[in-house]
Amino acid sequence: MNALRPSSPKRFAVSRIVVIAALVLLLPRVAHAEAHLLIEADSGKVLEAENATVPWYPASLSKLMTAYVTLKAVKDGKITLDTLVTVSPLAASQSPSKMGFRPGTQLTVDNALKMMLVKSANDMAVVLAEGVGGSIDGFAAMMNDTAQKLGMTQTSYVNPNGLPADGQITSARDLAILARAIIHDLPEYEYYVHIPSIRFGRRVTQNFNKLIGRYPGADGFKTGFICASGYNLVASATRDGRRLIAVVLGASSGTMRAVRAAQLLDRGFANNGLSWLTPSLGTVDKLVPIDTTPPNLRDEMCSGKRHKPASDEDDDIVASNPGGPPATGETGVTFYASGLQPPLPKPSELLAMAPAPSEPVVVYTGPTRSGAALVAAEAADADAQTPAKHRGKKARLAARRPDAAEPAVDAKRGDNKTGDKIGDKETDKKSAARPAANRHPSAKADADGKPFAAADPTASEPARPKNSTKTSGTKTSRTVTAAKPATKPKVIPSSEPKPAG
Repeated sequence: MNALRPSSPKRFAVSRIVVIAALVLLLPRVAHAEAHLLIEADSGKVLEAENATVPWYPASLSKLMTAYVTLKAVKDGKITLDTLVTVSPLAASQSPSKMGFRPGTQLTVDNALKMMLVKSANDMAVVLAEGVGGSIDGFAAMMNDTAQKLGMTQTSYVNPNGLPADGQITSARDLAILARAIIHDLPEYEYYVHIPSIRFGRRVTQNFNKLIGRYPGADGFKTGFICASGYNLVASATRDGRRLIAVVLGASSGTMRAVRAAQLLDRGFANNGLSWLTPSLGTVDKLVPIDTTPPNLRDEMCSGKRHKPASDEDDDIVASNPGGPPATGETGVTFYASGLQPPLPKPSELLAMAPAPSEPVVVYTGPTRSGAALVAAEAADADAQTPAKHRGKKARLAARRPDAAEPAVDAKRGDNKTGDKIGDKETDKKSAARPAANRHPSAKADADGKPFAAADPTASEPARPKNSTKTSGTKTSRTVTAAKPATKPKVIPSSEPKPAG
C-alpha cells in the first residue's frame, strides 16, 4: 500500500489532464448545439429526440403559428381567403426577407399566406397579423392563447414573423405539436405548407425548404433563420401511407438543416419494420421540458465574414465546425437502409439535384381575380418591377409613336408635318424586330398600358419608284418620277397603328 502512495499524485495529475483534454474536445460540439426530433404524425410517437425540449428561438418558424391562427379564423368563418388586407407602414418597415410592397397596397389573405410561407416574407406576416388581430400585440395574444390550447408549454410569441425578440421562444417538441395540429385540424388548408414556388410578376421564388421537390414523399412545412437560432426546419414526408415529422434546430446552413432532416426521415422510414427493437420514447406531448435559456448562436452564425440578415435567403455557406461530427454524418443512413429498401442517393447528393419541375403558383396584389383580369394583374405587377429608368425609356418611346389621327408621313423619310422624326433607322429597326404577325395577343404592353404599335406595313412591300423630295420649313412637297403607272402612288403612313381587334 505505502509503495503505491508516491505515485498517487501523479496518477491524479494524469487523470486531470485526461478529463481536461476530453472537455476541450467536446467544447466545439457543445458550442454548436443542435436540436433534433422525429415523430409519427398520426400517433405522435417519438422515434428520435436530441435536445428536443431545450428552449430555442423559432425565427421564421413562428410563421407556422401565424398561418394556423389565420387559417383557423378562415375555417371559423371570421374572414375568408378573399378578404383584403392592407400593407401598413409598420408592415412595410419589416426587415427582409419581404415582398417590399408600399404602404396602402392591398392583397387577399390567400396571396399573403402564399407569400409568407414560400418566400418567408416578414411584411406579409405583419399584414396578416394586423388584418386578423387588429395589431401585432393583439395577434401575438391570439398566438399565445392558441399555443397553450395545443399544449405548447415552452412557447411564447411577441411578433408574427419571428424577427429577433427576447420573448420569442419555442422548442423542437412544441414545433412538432404545432405541425401535427396543422395536419389534423386544418387538412383542407394544408396545401399552403408545401407550395414548391410562387411567381409574382416576373420574379419566381423557390420554397426555402429544400426537401420539397427533391426528397421522395416530402410534403411540408417551413424554414427559419436568425443569427441567434441558426438554421431551423420543420419538415414532413409520407411513404406508404405513413407520415413522419422531422424538426431540426440550430443547423449551420440552409443545406445542412435539410440534410439533417432527410437523415432523420430516412432512418424513420427504414426502421418501420424494426421499431420493436428500439425502446419506446413515448409521445411528443409527454416529453419533459428543460428549464434553461435558449442557446444563442449569433457569434457562430453571423460574426466575422458571416454577416447575414435575419432572413431565410441562405447562401449555403456552411459554418465551420472544428472537432465536430462529419460535415453530413451520412454514414449511418446506409446501415439503417441496408437490405430494407432500394439504395437511395445520400441526402447531400439528393438535395444537390434540381427540384422536380413544377409550375409556380401565381400571386398578385389586389382583389381575387381570374381569367383576363388575372392576366392584367400579373402584367401590372411585372411592369411595377421594371426599373424606373427603363419605364421612363418605354414611356418616351411610346410618346413618340403617332396615333391614327396624325397626318400622313413621307414614305421614304418618315417626317410628318410637325417635323418629328419618327421613321428614322433606329425606329425602323425596332419595328422590324417585332412584326405584328409574330406577336402573341397577350404579349407585354408598353409602360402606358397600350399595346405596341404595329410594324410598318410597307416593310415587306416591293421597292417603290424613286421620289424626289423638296422640303420647305415644315411642309414637304413630293414629285414622283415613274413611267408606269402614270398615276401618283398613294402615300401610306409608315407608323400608323392598326385598329384594336
